[in-house]
Amino acid sequence: MTEALKRAVCARIDDMAGDLLALSHAIHAKPELAFEEVEAVAALAATAERAGLRGQVGAWGLPTAFEASFGSDGPLVGMLAEYDALPGIGHACGHNLIATASTGAALGLLALGRDLPGRVRLIGTPAEEAGGGKELMRRAGAFAGLDAAMMIHPSGMDMATMPTIAIAQIDVIYHGKSAHASAMPHLGVNALDAVVLGYQAIAALRQHIRHTERLHGIITDGGQAPNIVPERAAARYYARAANATALAALKLRVEACLRAGAEATGCTVELNWAGVDYLDLNTNWPLAGRYQRNGEALGRHFIGIETLPPGLAGSTDMGNVSHDVPAIHPLIQASPPDVVIHNPAFTHWAGSAMGDRAALDGAKALAMTAIDFMCDAALREEVVHAFDAGKALSA
Repeated sequence: MTEALKRAVCARIDDMAGDLLALSHAIHAKPELAFEEVEAVAALAATAERAGLRGQVGAWGLPTAFEASFGSDGPLVGMLAEYDALPGIGHACGHNLIATASTGAALGLLALGRDLPGRVRLIGTPAEEAGGGKELMRRAGAFAGLDAAMMIHPSGMDMATMPTIAIAQIDVIYHGKSAHASAMPHLGVNALDAVVLGYQAIAALRQHIRHTERLHGIITDGGQAPNIVPERAAARYYARAANATALAALKLRVEACLRAGAEATGCTVELNWAGVDYLDLNTNWPLAGRYQRNGEALGRHFIGIETLPPGLAGSTDMGNVSHDVPAIHPLIQASPPDVVIHNPAFTHWAGSAMGDRAALDGAKALAMTAIDFMCDAALREEVVHAFDAGKALSA
């Protein structure tokens, strides 16, 4: 029965390929930033409705979130769709492919009708690149009741999981006193000097953090003119660590560096941590293993996480979901291996024929993994045990 359902769902995804790829290309052609994905979510909702699935735009208190559910009995699986872009380089993270794969998986499962051995919730999640949309939705209850949550992420390789670390964002603002930089420099308090000293302190700290930790930032305000002592200057930093506990300790060290800039110059300082930290990913390995098996059945070739260079990792708000619900976040190859995400070159591949194949294969692999989960009680038990063990290790 399981294999027959898989064949049926893959055939349905193939039948819908034109509509699904139109969705991918539409999102790719008009990149929208976090919380601004108005056209992307409208296109997703319209694609779902044409296939017979009506949902709600503006779900869970976010105007560009989406939700649609179907199925009457059995395990509840969430298919999570992202669709926000990056400033300046568009869909260099390939979120158009994520949205298409999750939507395609859900609609493929919808086509099973009464033969569907479970329930599905298609969830459009805005603001992954900035703002932590999934965490905001989690707080509102968007993932409550899910037995599993799934999504893919495009990459230059196929992997059963995405290597991740936790991340926090801080905005620092220094306030000084303006003065004429030539005639009366002694009357000024230089906020730009405070930013520079804080940046240098962060640079020194980088020498003495773990290989699983990262610090990086930019100056967002350096003053108005060279002949005016800057009375305001600002910067933004990301701090990353292996998990929430390590991140909390690193955040204290970051604050000390930034306060030092203020103390050295006589400025006052505002430290504003973002309201959402992104957590590490608690990959559910029994579920990830089934995804890999299904991906291999489609002709994909996976590499192990142990083959990656030490410290190679990113961050995602799917990590937050994975600490509440058994979850997977595998990588799917959508570009040559030497093309990295968050690079303008990846934007091209996210809209290419190779990206199209990744979107459709991702939809099939996710849908087949959902069928495995719904049909196999032993797998569901393994998933629960692995989830509990993972939570205990990350606590």
